[in-house]
Amino acid sequence: MTDAYKVGGMTCSGCARSVSNAIVKAAPAAAVTVDLSVGTVIVAGGVPLETVRTAVEAAGFDFGGAA
Repeated sequence: MTDAYKVGGMTCSGCARSVSNAIVKAAPAAAVTVDLSVGTVIVAGGVPLETVRTAVEAAGFDFGGAA
């Protein structure tokens, strides 16, 4: 299962890495792809929305819900 979410505040590859690492730390089986150009994160592996939200917000970014 793959889900896409909007994430605000990502401006560079370091931001993308921070978001990706936070999600993988919260859900180690997740496969995460970040698209900075449109501000989305694609998460594969059946990770619950609340887990993604919590990880993104803990990393200091704005979680915008489903993309």
